[in-house]
Amino acid sequence: MFQLGKTIISEEILENDFVCNLTACKGACCVDGEAGAPLEERETEILVDIYKQVKPFLREDGIAAIEEQGAFVKGEDGEWETPLINNSECAYVVYSGKGIAKCGLEEAYNKGATQWRKPVSCHLYPIRVKEYSELIAVNYHKWQICDPACTLGEELKVPIYKFVREALIRKFGEKWYTELEVIAREHLKQ
Repeated sequence: MFQLGKTIISEEILENDFVCNLTACKGACCVDGEAGAPLEERETEILVDIYKQVKPFLREDGIAAIEEQGAFVKGEDGEWETPLINNSECAYVVYSGKGIAKCGLEEAYNKGATQWRKPVSCHLYPIRVKEYSELIAVNYHKWQICDPACTLGEELKVPIYKFVREALIRKFGEKWYTELEVIAREHLKQ
Protein backbone atom coordinates (compact mmCIF):
# COMPACT_ATOMS: atom_id res chain seq x y z
CA MET A 1 0.00 0.00 0.00
CA PHE A 2 1.08 3.57 -0.59
CA GLN A 3 -0.42 6.97 0.07
CA LEU A 4 -1.20 9.64 -2.50
CA GLY A 5 -2.84 12.67 -0.93
CA LYS A 6 -5.82 11.38 1.03
CA THR A 7 -5.86 8.05 -0.80
CA ILE A 8 -4.33 4.76 0.27
CA ILE A 9 -3.70 2.69 -2.83
CA SER A 10 -3.03 -1.01 -3.25
CA GLU A 11 0.04 -1.84 -5.33
CA GLU A 12 -2.13 -4.46 -7.03
CA ILE A 13 -3.61 -1.81 -9.33
CA LEU A 14 -0.08 -1.10 -10.59
CA GLU A 15 1.16 -4.70 -10.70
CA ASN A 16 -1.82 -6.49 -12.25
CA ASP A 17 -3.08 -6.23 -15.82
CA PHE A 18 -6.70 -5.97 -16.91
CA VAL A 19 -8.73 -5.26 -20.05
CA CYS A 20 -12.45 -6.12 -20.12
CA ASN A 21 -13.14 -8.99 -22.48
CA LEU A 22 -16.88 -8.76 -23.06
CA THR A 23 -16.90 -11.48 -25.70
CA ALA A 24 -15.65 -13.90 -23.04
CA CYS A 25 -17.54 -12.77 -19.92
CA LYS A 26 -20.69 -11.34 -21.59
CA GLY A 27 -20.79 -8.51 -19.03
CA ALA A 28 -21.30 -10.88 -16.10
CA CYS A 29 -20.29 -8.20 -13.57
CA CYS A 30 -23.59 -6.41 -14.28
CA VAL A 31 -25.59 -9.61 -13.84
CA ASP A 32 -23.88 -11.77 -11.19
CA GLY A 33 -23.49 -10.92 -7.55
CA GLU A 34 -25.67 -10.29 -4.55
CA ALA A 35 -25.99 -6.50 -4.67
CA GLY A 36 -26.42 -3.66 -7.11
CA ALA A 37 -23.67 -1.30 -8.18
CA PRO A 38 -22.38 0.88 -5.32
CA LEU A 39 -23.55 4.49 -5.56
CA GLU A 40 -22.20 7.71 -4.13
CA GLU A 41 -24.75 9.88 -2.31
CA ARG A 42 -24.85 12.49 -5.08
CA GLU A 43 -25.38 9.77 -7.70
CA THR A 44 -28.70 8.81 -6.11
CA GLU A 45 -30.07 12.25 -6.97
CA ILE A 46 -28.68 12.01 -10.50
CA LEU A 47 -30.45 8.68 -11.07
CA VAL A 48 -33.77 10.20 -10.01
CA ASP A 49 -33.21 13.29 -12.17
CA ILE A 50 -32.31 11.41 -15.37
CA TYR A 51 -34.72 8.49 -15.09
CA LYS A 52 -37.16 9.84 -17.70
CA GLN A 53 -34.34 10.28 -20.22
CA VAL A 54 -32.89 6.82 -19.45
CA LYS A 55 -36.18 4.89 -19.36
CA PRO A 56 -36.47 4.48 -23.18
CA PHE A 57 -33.11 2.68 -23.17
CA LEU A 58 -34.10 0.13 -20.49
CA ARG A 59 -35.78 -3.26 -20.67
CA GLU A 60 -39.33 -3.73 -19.41
CA ASP A 61 -38.27 -5.83 -16.41
CA GLY A 62 -35.66 -3.21 -15.49
CA ILE A 63 -38.26 -0.45 -15.67
CA ALA A 64 -40.62 -2.53 -13.52
CA ALA A 65 -37.91 -3.10 -10.90
CA ILE A 66 -36.99 0.60 -10.79
CA GLU A 67 -40.61 1.71 -10.59
CA GLU A 68 -41.26 -0.78 -7.78
CA GLN A 69 -38.03 -0.27 -5.77
CA GLY A 70 -36.95 3.22 -6.81
CA ALA A 71 -34.05 4.51 -8.91
CA PHE A 72 -31.70 3.37 -6.12
CA VAL A 73 -31.95 1.31 -2.94
CA LYS A 74 -30.16 0.94 0.37
CA GLY A 75 -28.24 -2.32 0.42
CA GLU A 76 -27.88 -4.77 3.27
CA ASP A 77 -24.61 -3.06 4.18
CA GLY A 78 -26.44 0.26 4.58
CA GLU A 79 -24.84 1.75 1.44
CA TRP A 80 -26.67 3.06 -1.65
CA GLU A 81 -26.77 0.83 -4.72
CA THR A 82 -28.68 0.24 -7.93
CA PRO A 83 -31.84 -1.89 -7.67
CA LEU A 84 -31.83 -5.48 -8.91
CA ILE A 85 -34.21 -7.52 -11.03
CA ASN A 86 -35.23 -10.63 -9.04
CA ASN A 87 -32.24 -10.24 -6.70
CA SER A 88 -29.91 -10.87 -9.63
CA GLU A 89 -29.01 -8.45 -12.41
CA CYS A 90 -28.81 -4.68 -12.18
CA ALA A 91 -32.10 -3.04 -13.18
CA TYR A 92 -30.17 -0.78 -15.57
CA VAL A 93 -28.75 -3.70 -17.59
CA VAL A 94 -29.59 -4.00 -21.28
CA TYR A 95 -28.39 -6.67 -23.70
CA SER A 96 -26.70 -6.35 -27.07
CA GLY A 97 -27.85 -8.49 -29.99
CA LYS A 98 -25.02 -10.88 -29.07
CA GLY A 99 -26.34 -11.33 -25.52
CA ILE A 100 -23.71 -9.14 -23.87
CA ALA A 101 -24.90 -7.27 -20.77
CA LYS A 102 -24.32 -3.54 -21.05
CA CYS A 103 -25.30 -0.49 -19.04
CA GLY A 104 -28.54 1.22 -20.08
CA LEU A 105 -27.33 4.38 -18.34
CA GLU A 106 -24.23 4.38 -20.52
CA GLU A 107 -26.31 3.67 -23.63
CA ALA A 108 -28.41 6.78 -22.87
CA TYR A 109 -25.21 8.79 -22.35
CA ASN A 110 -23.66 7.50 -25.60
CA LYS A 111 -26.79 8.48 -27.53
CA GLY A 112 -26.73 12.01 -26.03
CA ALA A 113 -29.87 11.55 -23.90
CA THR A 114 -27.97 12.39 -20.68
CA GLN A 115 -24.75 14.07 -19.58
CA TRP A 116 -23.97 11.40 -16.95
CA ARG A 117 -22.20 8.24 -18.06
CA LYS A 118 -22.84 5.72 -15.26
CA PRO A 119 -22.01 5.20 -11.57
CA VAL A 120 -18.35 5.88 -10.91
CA SER A 121 -18.08 2.47 -9.21
CA CYS A 122 -18.94 0.79 -12.52
CA HIS A 123 -16.61 3.07 -14.48
CA LEU A 124 -13.75 2.26 -12.07
CA TYR A 125 -14.21 -1.50 -12.05
CA PRO A 126 -12.15 -3.63 -11.19
CA ILE A 127 -11.10 -0.92 -8.73
CA ARG A 128 -13.26 -0.45 -5.65
CA VAL A 129 -13.10 2.72 -3.60
CA LYS A 130 -14.06 2.89 0.07
CA GLU A 131 -14.26 6.28 1.76
CA TYR A 132 -13.38 6.58 5.43
CA SER A 133 -13.43 9.71 7.60
CA GLU A 134 -9.78 10.59 6.95
CA LEU A 135 -8.74 8.52 3.94
CA ILE A 136 -10.01 6.86 0.79
CA ALA A 137 -8.97 3.25 0.09
CA VAL A 138 -8.36 2.36 -3.56
CA ASN A 139 -8.23 -1.43 -4.03
CA TYR A 140 -8.32 -4.09 -6.70
CA HIS A 141 -11.47 -6.20 -6.53
CA LYS A 142 -10.64 -9.70 -7.75
CA TRP A 143 -13.54 -11.71 -9.10
CA GLN A 144 -13.19 -14.97 -11.02
CA ILE A 145 -15.66 -13.86 -13.67
CA CYS A 146 -13.01 -11.35 -14.70
CA ASP A 147 -10.31 -13.97 -15.33
CA PRO A 148 -10.65 -13.41 -19.11
CA ALA A 149 -10.03 -9.68 -18.52
CA CYS A 150 -6.87 -10.48 -16.57
CA THR A 151 -5.66 -12.77 -19.36
CA LEU A 152 -6.37 -10.17 -22.06
CA GLY A 153 -4.74 -7.45 -19.92
CA GLU A 154 -1.60 -9.61 -19.60
CA GLU A 155 -1.53 -10.25 -23.35
CA LEU A 156 -1.87 -6.52 -24.10
CA LYS A 157 0.31 -5.48 -21.13
CA VAL A 158 -2.22 -2.97 -19.76
CA PRO A 159 -2.01 -2.40 -15.99
CA ILE A 160 -5.29 -1.86 -14.15
CA TYR A 161 -4.54 1.80 -13.39
CA LYS A 162 -4.10 2.48 -17.12
CA PHE A 163 -7.22 0.53 -18.08
CA VAL A 164 -9.35 2.69 -15.76
CA ARG A 165 -7.43 5.94 -16.41
CA GLU A 166 -10.50 7.94 -17.45
CA ALA A 167 -12.47 6.75 -14.42
CA LEU A 168 -9.63 7.52 -12.00
CA ILE A 169 -9.38 11.03 -13.43
CA ARG A 170 -13.16 11.38 -13.12
CA LYS A 171 -12.98 10.36 -9.45
CA PHE A 172 -9.72 11.96 -8.28
CA GLY A 173 -8.67 14.49 -10.94
CA GLU A 174 -5.94 14.85 -13.57
CA LYS A 175 -3.25 16.00 -11.10
CA TRP A 176 -3.84 12.96 -8.87
CA TYR A 177 -3.61 10.61 -11.85
CA THR A 178 -0.40 12.22 -13.10
CA GLU A 179 1.12 11.68 -9.65
CA LEU A 180 -0.08 8.06 -9.72
CA GLU A 181 1.73 7.53 -13.03
CA VAL A 182 4.99 8.81 -11.48
CA ILE A 183 4.55 6.47 -8.52
CA ALA A 184 3.79 3.57 -10.87
CA ARG A 185 6.96 4.16 -12.91
CA GLU A 186 9.08 4.24 -9.74
CA HIS A 187 7.32 1.22 -8.21
CA LEU A 188 7.66 -0.91 -11.33
CA LYS A 189 11.42 -0.17 -11.58
CA GLN A 190 12.00 -1.98 -8.28
